[in-house]
Amino acid sequence: MRGYKVFAGTANVEFAKQVAKNLSLPLSDAQVHTFSDGEISVQISESVRGKDIFIIQSTCSPANNNLMELLILTDALRRSSANSITAVIPYFGYARQDRKAAPRVPITAKLIANMLQAAGINRVVTIDLHAGQIQGFFDIPVDNLYGSVVFYSYVLNKNFKNLVVASPDIGGVARARAFAKKLNVDMVIVDKRREKANESEVMNIIGEVEGKNIILVDDMIDTAGTIVKAAAALKQKGAISVMACCTHAVLSGAAYEKLKSDSLDELVVTDTIPLKEENSKIKVLSVAPLFAEVIRRVYHNESVNGLFF
Repeated sequence: MRGYKVFAGTANVEFAKQVAKNLSLPLSDAQVHTFSDGEISVQISESVRGKDIFIIQSTCSPANNNLMELLILTDALRRSSANSITAVIPYFGYARQDRKAAPRVPITAKLIANMLQAAGINRVVTIDLHAGQIQGFFDIPVDNLYGSVVFYSYVLNKNFKNLVVASPDIGGVARARAFAKKLNVDMVIVDKRREKANESEVMNIIGEVEGKNIILVDDMIDTAGTIVKAAAALKQKGAISVMACCTHAVLSGAAYEKLKSDSLDELVVTDTIPLKEENSKIKVLSVAPLFAEVIRRVYHNESVNGLFF
């Protein structure tokens, strides 16, 4: 048997350790250094010839450094005669730029796909892509898992009464509808107008929320503006409580300050991105066991379909 090895970039080492622990494997050794001018240097410290390699690296902040590190690790492993290289990217950065939404703008998600393939990636494993169609930007297999797998159990254990799932915007309706269907509850939509990037204005609520416990579902929470304003609008319409389930805790800018608002009662995220600071409102659920099982199945050429929500 060929055997496989798991390497980690520096974006989220603790997460990679948890994945390796679930696989009963040690993390393989790669030395990552940065020159004084910011250039990244990598050396693989063990033989990978003929092995199937899995690199765990989120492209979260600093996104450019973490992306370059992933590309350089891939090149080093390819030149070391690895049999195959799978990029395990828990948080896939630049995914918000997935189409030409205005004249003379790039489709950066497609550019990233091209770069990963050019570097030598044979497969990508990620979770909750901002836009599902990004899978079509690749000419290699892409496994896009769903964070709702772990959120579902957590929500059930809360034993909420009069539960309703809400989408914080029109774009997230499909995600919210799938989660509501799984929980067998109704869904509402927060209709908003975004004037510019990272700023949003809540317009109205589509659906009945008075006397309900609300679960806001989204793929990521960045500046927290959308989620907090949506929670405030829901409370104003009579919601009893508002919990948000967001897979990727980007939490940039003044996000932690905004989370102090009384509108949002709890924020549930996964460990795809390490938190910058502790917060009593934030509950972190681990998706490391899920990724470990995907890695095991991919290596053994087993179906991963059963792991999807």
